[in-house]
Amino acid sequence: MATAQSTQPQDHQQLPPPPLDLEGQTKQVPEQEVEVVDFSKRAQWLRAAVLGANDGLLSTASLMMGVGAVRKDTKTMVISGVAGLIGGACSMAIGELVSVYSQYDIEVAQIKREDRNKALGAEEMDARKEKLPSPWQAAGASALAFAVGALVPLLAAAFVKEYKVRLAVVIAAVSLALIAFGWLSAVLGKAPVVKSASRVLVGGWLAMGITFG
Repeated sequence: MATAQSTQPQDHQQLPPPPLDLEGQTKQVPEQEVEVVDFSKRAQWLRAAVLGANDGLLSTASLMMGVGAVRKDTKTMVISGVAGLIGGACSMAIGELVSVYSQYDIEVAQIKREDRNKALGAEEMDARKEKLPSPWQAAGASALAFAVGALVPLLAAAFVKEYKVRLAVVIAAVSLALIAFGWLSAVLGKAPVVKSASRVLVGGWLAMGITFG
């Protein structure tokens, strides 16, 4: 019994160490692909949307207040705002379509020249084509944004009968909408929020004041 007990620890100590997993140590951790967002792709439609919203807000509100200075009834003020919404949205869409199509044609012509000169590879050529601006997308975003912006003073004025109170409500609603659009554009474009919203708000006040005057 004593002999058997004395040999057990020795057998335990003589066990060979586990083999080293050399293959596992040499395995490289697979690299995780990080999706890089190209914010420059958003620039075209974002610019059109912000310009359209600001234009819809300011031009419609100023038009309504200007017409309301002569005819102070709610119906005339709202009808002038609706006319401004339709005309402004069409004007913004057509202007943006023509402008972006001109830019599109210039960039396509440049890509074709570089392709004939064999200056671009296949992958680079595809990347350049993907970054081309979309004229219809820019036009649609501009018209839609103008209409959304124009709805703010329309809805603010439609339910207020007192003229002076109506003007105050329109100015307050437009100011809040300007801050909201400035904040949204800053968030989407990864720009400073306070600076962007303040710039849009101050510019809007100046535009409304000059147009109304």
